[in-house]
Amino acid sequence: MAVKFNEETKTFTLQTSKSTYKMKVDSYGMLLHTYYGFPTDESDLSYLIAPDDHGFSGQVGEIIDDRTYSMDYFPLEYAVHGNSDFRISALRAGKKGDVPALDLRYVSHEIRQGKYSLPGLPALFAAPGEEDVSTLEITLKDAYEEIYVKLLYGVFEKKNVITRSAVIENRMEVPMELHRAMSMSLDYLDEELDLVHFYGKHVGERQFERRPLTHGITEIASVRGNSSHQHNPFVILCEKNATEDQGGCWGYSLLYSGSFRFRVEYDQLDSTRIVCGISDNEFVWDLAPGESFVTPEVVLTYTSEGFSDLSAGLHRAYMDNLIRSPWKYKKRPALVNNWEATYFDFNALKLVTIANHAADLGLDMLVLDDGWFGKRDNDKAGLGDWYVNERKLGCSLQDLATQINRMGLMFGIWVEPEMVNQDSDLYRKHPEWVLEIPGRMPNQARNQLVLDLSNREVIAFMKESLDAIIDSANVEYIKWDMNRCVDNIYSTANPGLSQGAIRHLYVLGLYEVQEHVLTRHPNLLMEGCNGGGGRFDAGMLYYVPQVWCSDNTDAIERLRIHYGTSFGYPMSAVGAHVSACPNHQNGRVVPFKTRGVCAMQGSFGYELDLSKLTEEEKAEAREQIRFYNENYDLIQQGTYYRLTSPFENHDYTAWSYVAPDQTRAILAAVHTDLHGNPKPRRVKLKGLQKDALYEADGTVYTGAALMQGGVVLPKPECNYDSYLICIRKIR
Repeated sequence: MAVKFNEETKTFTLQTSKSTYKMKVDSYGMLLHTYYGFPTDESDLSYLIAPDDHGFSGQVGEIIDDRTYSMDYFPLEYAVHGNSDFRISALRAGKKGDVPALDLRYVSHEIRQGKYSLPGLPALFAAPGEEDVSTLEITLKDAYEEIYVKLLYGVFEKKNVITRSAVIENRMEVPMELHRAMSMSLDYLDEELDLVHFYGKHVGERQFERRPLTHGITEIASVRGNSSHQHNPFVILCEKNATEDQGGCWGYSLLYSGSFRFRVEYDQLDSTRIVCGISDNEFVWDLAPGESFVTPEVVLTYTSEGFSDLSAGLHRAYMDNLIRSPWKYKKRPALVNNWEATYFDFNALKLVTIANHAADLGLDMLVLDDGWFGKRDNDKAGLGDWYVNERKLGCSLQDLATQINRMGLMFGIWVEPEMVNQDSDLYRKHPEWVLEIPGRMPNQARNQLVLDLSNREVIAFMKESLDAIIDSANVEYIKWDMNRCVDNIYSTANPGLSQGAIRHLYVLGLYEVQEHVLTRHPNLLMEGCNGGGGRFDAGMLYYVPQVWCSDNTDAIERLRIHYGTSFGYPMSAVGAHVSACPNHQNGRVVPFKTRGVCAMQGSFGYELDLSKLTEEEKAEAREQIRFYNENYDLIQQGTYYRLTSPFENHDYTAWSYVAPDQTRAILAAVHTDLHGNPKPRRVKLKGLQKDALYEADGTVYTGAALMQGGVVLPKPECNYDSYLICIRKIR
């Protein structure tokens, strides 16, 4: 098995195809972290710790005469508050009413085949027939109280992935409190590392940023109730020399869709600790006797082969072992969404007209966006009233869906079930169902309030409403949106809970509703959305195979958004559409061809009024749809390579897709700046067979030539010109 325990040295060794992860139980029962990196053997690497008296680094419990032994600089497997370790910690807890302090010691462990699961939370799973997956469960106990912590590890040997979670158990006869319950911590002895993270804003999500760690604490977090547009629950720590193709890098991805916290400390002895999990901002969670708390899962991966290899490994693991939708490998519909075509101003006639053009162009689906329900002619009213506005449509939802289906198109619909307008029947009937602080006027965003998903009545209402919508017509696709962050955090159903506990219960309620919908409607294609990319995280992929990547539909800005997203998430999960020009977000004008090239990086569609296309644009659209359909498997399932960075190369951005058997590839390039008397622009491909012969645009190359020499891009004919070059192996 990939997990081994040496009884003599008390060391655990977790092996994957490209990494080794090591721990040791020392003579005091402390669980030390001793190694995570390039594959090595089962040696006990605890000798690297080198105990010494470092001054003002105290001792814990019975260890009073050895000043060279201190939790304040020893590398720990799960760092806790209160055991003389003054660095950032993963767990701060204790008996209710007492000072929170813990001193965890090893009790036992269990190694078993297969992968653990987490009740009510997303987690990786072993795919059918995948027998190289193991679980390690280590039990720790506080030295003074009946407080237990189970550390869970899932080892996917061939996928080069390790997962972690923690379960905190109260076996006392009195209540306990959690003030911080993170999913993991991990210590590096003396690495000088860079941090890569993905910051952003609404319509500018997941922007790549790399910076060296400096002494002190660096934090990447969200307190917005969602994973957020501003930060993403995925970070990379990497060696200074790490590039796309070489160098050690460690990826940490939290499978969670709510407020989160990553903290990295570069400490007094140049050691590095990373801690991540649920945000502990105002977090207090009561555990009654016999109760336990389960933390979200973290996916860890290490490679010595650079960012491209790290990304490819995560992409494959998420496709095979995280996304459960039957649509993950099945061809998804190329669609048209009416939002930027009509906004709230539509009726059945307008929609059917768009659908007619969609069918003529060869599209597969029409998606009806916001405004079809309640008294919803703008964003100020009607949200929460999930009944069809037949006066506005001019027909029932079933009648509209039937008309769409008769054209050979599937029918999809937009919902925003977590939100409500004050001007709605739902709010007038149930004002107590919203998150609202008593005695204060609520903060609003987009004229919306947030429904209280810690309230069981609200959860039941959402389930019933969504079932009724889907059952009312042949709805085969749902776009699930959320257009504000979560604040006003007070629950009339749970008035004694802390704000942090309500935030977590909200996420658990969201997951429960989505699980219900997918269980009740197993063939439904559901796309996540949160004002675009505000909830683009690995936790959401457990429930949806794709997420609307950003409300910014400008092709050129999408280059940066897609680039950053690709580091941690498969491109098949990226919802991307061709939109109108001038672009509705920034006014930029981009050639229709280039808009298609950029949108094909993800799950492809259109977001414009098809009836207003010129004949030339219609011809271009038919070609885009044909190309996408013919190359769907390669684009969606091939290995995705970032060939240039839009943050470094301001002249052009290039990427490629390579088939798993390396027999086919597509090179895509977009020119982003023009110059007089331009120099030739050469792009080197990746992932081909060096000794094979490939044909590209009528010319034959060896794989080595394409990868080491590259191809010369055609000279751009206009601003933002683009190219798709198909490459196929001929021998």
